[in-house]
Amino acid sequence: MPISVSIVEDNPGTRNNLVKLLGGEPQLRLLHAYASGEEAVRGILSVQKPDVVVVDIKLPGMSGIECVAKLKATMPDLRVLILTTYQESDLIFNCLRAGANGYLLKEMPAEELIQAIQQVHSGGAPMSMQIARKVVAYFHEIKKPQPAAAKLTAREQEILALLAKGYLYKEIADQLGISLNTMKSHQHAIYEKLHVQSRTEATLKFLGQDQPNTGR
Repeated sequence: MPISVSIVEDNPGTRNNLVKLLGGEPQLRLLHAYASGEEAVRGILSVQKPDVVVVDIKLPGMSGIECVAKLKATMPDLRVLILTTYQESDLIFNCLRAGANGYLLKEMPAEELIQAIQQVHSGGAPMSMQIARKVVAYFHEIKKPQPAAAKLTAREQEILALLAKGYLYKEIADQLGISLNTMKSHQHAIYEKLHVQSRTEATLKFLGQDQPNTGR
């Protein structure tokens, strides 16, 4: 089955280009292209839920971050891919905290965007190279575990770091030489200790950012 996709992009030229690109890809099924966060929230919540939503950050009125937070609050399993020109660290982490599953820069080649949509639909967390560097650098800057992370065992912290880098459960299990069931047991323990319900919440709590900031 094709992956159903909706777009949230206020720039008419960019939006039309995305419609042509995604609408012409046989492995995807374009549902709708929204010009604002308000339209997207109304349409997606009341009309037809896509598998993946591609969202810009700087939107008129409701910001892309607020849009993501509202969609994920009602549909936590919805896969959200940020597509923007902005590389500021606070925007990156605020998007992830709101529930985004991937973060791409608009300069990326068209074929990489299509691959990223497929990856995020499969449970991955695709990021442009520049964005991934910032995320990894943030981890490296942490001198000691935050109080929440201090509750985790060394293995659980290792698993959480790999989850934050976008590895799938099976990939982590293979890399650490443990069974998938053991990996899921560790993941369950991590969520319980950090009092979270998702990979994104666990990652950001590990980074010590407990309160969302969805400023425009």
